[in-house]
Amino acid sequence: MQIDGMQAVVTGGASGLGEATARMLARAGAQIAIFDMNRVRGEAVAAEIGGSFHAVDVADAASVAAGLNGLSPRICISCAGIAPGAKTVDREGNAHDAALFAKAININLIGTFNVASQCAALMAAQAPLGDDGARGVIINTASVAAFEGQIGQTAYAASKGGVAALTLPMARDLARSGVRVMAIAPGLFLTPMLEGLPQEVQDSLGAQAPFPARLGKPDEYANLVCHIVKSQMLNGEVIRLDAAIRMTPK
Repeated sequence: MQIDGMQAVVTGGASGLGEATARMLARAGAQIAIFDMNRVRGEAVAAEIGGSFHAVDVADAASVAAGLNGLSPRICISCAGIAPGAKTVDREGNAHDAALFAKAININLIGTFNVASQCAALMAAQAPLGDDGARGVIINTASVAAFEGQIGQTAYAASKGGVAALTLPMARDLARSGVRVMAIAPGLFLTPMLEGLPQEVQDSLGAQAPFPARLGKPDEYANLVCHIVKSQMLNGEVIRLDAAIRMTPK
């Protein structure tokens, strides 16, 4: 499937992996709709790439529907998410805050589902793009934490594990509509959260990866997104993008 001329929805497109993806897709000729809660940054990025900004809370299905009003996406990329840290039982003996756990699930998993399912309905209603019946592609963001969640990542790992598990059945559901579904599971990437850490801490984290022994660059995530969009045989799979890292307990 080509990128040029396609409309793409990118959640979390105001920063990090989402911003890098929005910019790269725009350079390839896509018309970008950024979904984000950061209006100031989102509008600035959208203006720079000739796209549009939509203030959308992905955890709210009605908000997603409002953001999609008038759009006809062929590409859907979900990068919006949070990474709360809390142990199941902390040092003082307190149980994990149920509201915090629910928040992670609502944004990372239910939010991903809301955007993917509603974009899928819009894609399925459009005419095929070619003889093979392709109508669009959905790419969601899991994490290596889905498979090797660390101490304090109960909520985050559960939410990203759900995104990974969602991939194959959703791809099977949408096969007859010509809509592919993929997920990327990044390792340690240089996102705004890690950029705020001291350089020596960043270097230490990056050194955990076998090769290349560094933090991933957002453009490397965006490159894989573009490859998936253009490669029709990629469907129903979770691709680890992690420099062969396997996360330790802590």
